[in-house]
Amino acid sequence: MRRGALLPFLKSSIALAALAALAALLAIAPLAGATGSREVAKEAPNEALGKTVLTTMGGRTLYSLSVEKHGRFVCTGSCLRDWHPLTVRAGTKPTGPVKVGTVKRPDGRTQVTYKGRPLYSFAGDTRSGQANGEGIKDVGTWHAAVVPSAPSSEPQPEPSPTPNPYPGSPY
Repeated sequence: MRRGALLPFLKSSIALAALAALAALLAIAPLAGATGSREVAKEAPNEALGKTVLTTMGGRTLYSLSVEKHGRFVCTGSCLRDWHPLTVRAGTKPTGPVKVGTVKRPDGRTQVTYKGRPLYSFAGDTRSGQANGEGIKDVGTWHAAVVPSAPSSEPQPEPSPTPNPYPGSPY
């Protein structure tokens, strides 16, 4: 091949390679921003409360504030020293033992919700199983995120018949 004929061939080969690389980048670009799903909570029986509650993956009780719903945030600023929002990266779908969702916080972070209420852990809980934040009142009341307990698989005893208050009467 002559030198003059080689130059257009090289230019077209480089252009074709660049076009292929661009097509590959465009094919994976939507995946680059997607973060998928992530398990963020589990459930555990809480002896102090006598209920099953949502916990962090590390076992810390999760709470919600009674007045925070429908995207309204009250726990901001100094409140966040004691109450730590359960957050995920934007675009991540949180999962857990129950249906959870997300809401955008005023600071732009994405916070995990349960039954439409943002979830927090409490700085006063220093180990798994504690629920020291239960019932704390400030601008609302803090409650552990209680989940429905599974029906017991053990057979339940039959209820005792109640005595008839009117002996001899069919009523």
